[in-house]
Amino acid sequence: MATLATFFRRSDSVTAGGARAAVRAESDPYRLRALPNDDIYFFSKRIDNSRVVRQQDPSTGGDCWSAVGAGAVVLMLGASVIAPHVGSVLAGYKLEALKQERQTLLDQRRELDVREASLLSPNRLHELAKEQHLTNPASDQIIHLDNQAREGSFARVVTPKTSDPAGAGAARASR
Repeated sequence: MATLATFFRRSDSVTAGGARAAVRAESDPYRLRALPNDDIYFFSKRIDNSRVVRQQDPSTGGDCWSAVGAGAVVLMLGASVIAPHVGSVLAGYKLEALKQERQTLLDQRRELDVREASLLSPNRLHELAKEQHLTNPASDQIIHLDNQAREGSFARVVTPKTSDPAGAGAARASR
């Protein structure tokens, strides 16, 4: 390669006297340079394999079924590993739903307790008694059972006093 550089230097250089001029061929500025391996020609022959029939291999059927079986075993192992996790996640969702339902029921119970307390308040009962024209009982209508509880009888049947003898018999028969 060192001699090639010397050749280019010698051919393109001008001597001191100017006797030698650079000789160059005029090149076409629009011509493309040659592509690598452009001078090589590859012949391709068309091959038609449409009449060729593939010969069946008897061992491939067994190999295929063993691959299917191995895939099924791997699938079953994967499912058995994933199933407990999926079950625990679903149980967690159900537990959270039950907690929310419990909270809702507790809130409803509190609301009902407040409503019941407001309906059973003495002021409300007094207003209802006034609306329905209910009055306090008279002193002779009140019977205290404290003394009778000590005697052992909590209530007794009192026959009404009537002048009618038929009414007295009917009262005795009802006892």
